[in-house]
Amino acid sequence: MIYHCFQPISIQGSNHPVDKIIDQLQLFIQTFDLNGLKDYWGYLDRRLFCRLEDIYRPTVSKLRTSLFRYYVVYTVQNIEKTQEFFQRQAQELQGQPEWRDWFILPFMPAPEQNPLFSPYFSRQWSDTFLVSLHNFLSVLFQCMHILFFDSEVQRTTCLQEENDQLRHMLFSLQGEAKLKKQEEMVHHKLPPYVQNMDRLGDTELDLVTSQRNPALTTTPSRNFFSTFLPQARRVPGKMPRGPPGSSPTQATLGRKDTAPKDPVAASKEPRPVCSAGGTSDQQAGSTSHPRQRRHQDHEKERKELFSKPQIQVPEKRGESGDPEPQLEGGTTSSDPIDPPPPPSQTHVSGEGQRGTGVLGVEHPFIKLSQEEYGEHHSSIMYCRVDCSGRRVASLDVDGVIKVWSFNPIMQTKATIMSKSPLLSLEWATKPDRLLLLGSGVGTVRLYDTNAKKNLYEMTIDETHSRILSLACSPSGTSFVCSAAAHAGPGRSGSVTETVPRLPNHLSVSGQLLLWDTKTVKQQLQFSLEPGPVAINCTAFNHNGNLLVTGAADGVIRLFDMQRYDCAMSWRAHDGEVYSVEFSYDENTVFSIGEDGKFIQWNIHRCGVKQSENSLPQDATGPFVLSGYSGYKQVQVPRGRLFAFDSEGQHVLTCSNNGGLIYRLNSSSDSGLEKVLPLGGHKAPVVTVDWCSAMDCGTCLTASMDGKIKLSTLLAQKS
Repeated sequence: MIYHCFQPISIQGSNHPVDKIIDQLQLFIQTFDLNGLKDYWGYLDRRLFCRLEDIYRPTVSKLRTSLFRYYVVYTVQNIEKTQEFFQRQAQELQGQPEWRDWFILPFMPAPEQNPLFSPYFSRQWSDTFLVSLHNFLSVLFQCMHILFFDSEVQRTTCLQEENDQLRHMLFSLQGEAKLKKQEEMVHHKLPPYVQNMDRLGDTELDLVTSQRNPALTTTPSRNFFSTFLPQARRVPGKMPRGPPGSSPTQATLGRKDTAPKDPVAASKEPRPVCSAGGTSDQQAGSTSHPRQRRHQDHEKERKELFSKPQIQVPEKRGESGDPEPQLEGGTTSSDPIDPPPPPSQTHVSGEGQRGTGVLGVEHPFIKLSQEEYGEHHSSIMYCRVDCSGRRVASLDVDGVIKVWSFNPIMQTKATIMSKSPLLSLEWATKPDRLLLLGSGVGTVRLYDTNAKKNLYEMTIDETHSRILSLACSPSGTSFVCSAAAHAGPGRSGSVTETVPRLPNHLSVSGQLLLWDTKTVKQQLQFSLEPGPVAINCTAFNHNGNLLVTGAADGVIRLFDMQRYDCAMSWRAHDGEVYSVEFSYDENTVFSIGEDGKFIQWNIHRCGVKQSENSLPQDATGPFVLSGYSGYKQVQVPRGRLFAFDSEGQHVLTCSNNGGLIYRLNSSSDSGLEKVLPLGGHKAPVVTVDWCSAMDCGTCLTASMDGKIKLSTLLAQKS
């Protein structure tokens, strides 16, 4: 936001304090109160302007100069006040070039007729100055809470590191106390995975929730996925009562599932068996501890869910009724499911839709500025913001990675070039300075962006040499890696001169692997049914308990990361799944596929759609850039095709000339309502990202000409 001192700027929603400030300044000028004017401006400088970044200091200086010129022009009607101004301000102003010619003004008989001073005596100049000052102060009051963002981020990072150290000390002390008091506190024993985990995770969330409101807690639902959702979004119930003498904290810890995180340990420990009949009910009735009863209930629900067929086709509802989801073979599921409401199927075109909201009165966002990062010289494949919202990593088709920051100024921090082609990247969550880089020769590198060097290089698989997708767990202890066999040029992610004929994606085999970031070793390989297939996109939920993937066979698979197996899968798209993400409340999953559809899926009911929208080809790909003499560049989607805002009510997608923001679940007939086109690009946008670490959200849109646009949005609170 750069403000020129004489350029009127229209900002919606002026604040009343700004009007009072302008009135007070004009009162000082009209009463010839130079001392009051200087003191009041000094007060504004100490309370407001000193908090601004250095790039805004010239703007404040120009506004101050214009304010004093406005005062001098007004004092011409009283020449004694004019002389008094220059006498008192001579020592301060005589060294400033912009005031050099103004010292002659008190000695001129008619300064308003002089060509040098006549513009300042016009009504147009005074109105323009007052409007510019008013707009500058208005935006300053609206964005006051983000002025100390860098210092707050640094302070938050220090607090997080201190909390991690205290957590390690806490668990070490708990381990020592457990050995000493094991016989005395048998019913207080912590689950095994809580004793050995590196961070509090969900236990910390449960503790915070129980301390804020002891009356709110969770109860087992009919579907075990509700245990993975955020605490504030679960159904409130009654507080479980622990044994006599136990504290609320211990009762809260008792709610956690005792499933071990280590897959080897999980295979060794016996699991409760829930048979069809009264056996499990009798076992649950004979167990006196509430935690064991809940554990057995969850195990029973898991067994019922895993016993269902894995791959299913989404429901097709006709006029006669709502049939159950059908398997690929034609059989139906035996588990009775209540028929959900029919999904809304709409088509969202690129232009001319009714009720798009572009020309409406209410706009959810104001585009404050748009900057360009042009250090790349080829088409962009990936563009991701780190967890803190301070740095961006972008990868082009030539394998060049740029790590750059945009606050307070746009600056390149590191450039990564490799002899082997790079196909994917992902920021690590802990610490956030690390970057995971996937290559085309079967290796993954861990790169330190601060030290600008490679820490490790992991060899994944020589047979499946293309690393298509990387996703780091929110805990920071592990990451998933999608490796695929070599395919034709149509799926390599590179740019070609002519439109290629895409090969049969079902024949491309792939693997989905879990790696430990601390030991730099492979933990396990996930089972992909009905056969090994290339996984195009991956995403974790907020706590890392769920993993969703989209594959080249059009199937979405949902993995339980506590059991390390596939909980459910369904046929989602006709063709490949290009991008997949969890919704804000994590009850649904959104996906974009090769068929050009943007679909919302219910993860509690396998293969059930909640909404379906058809997007234009420039939002889903393949992306085409036309040139002279029939020359065409075609790029298959590789990076993120859509991103949500901080509240999950709006989604950013690609288009031919910039990003497009839609409103989700709007009241209009269409499931998607266009609210703001970002624009600014001359080539098709191929990947997007939305950083909402502060109220002024930052939208990143990267195009095929190597340009990345950074749009700063201000959310209008309703």
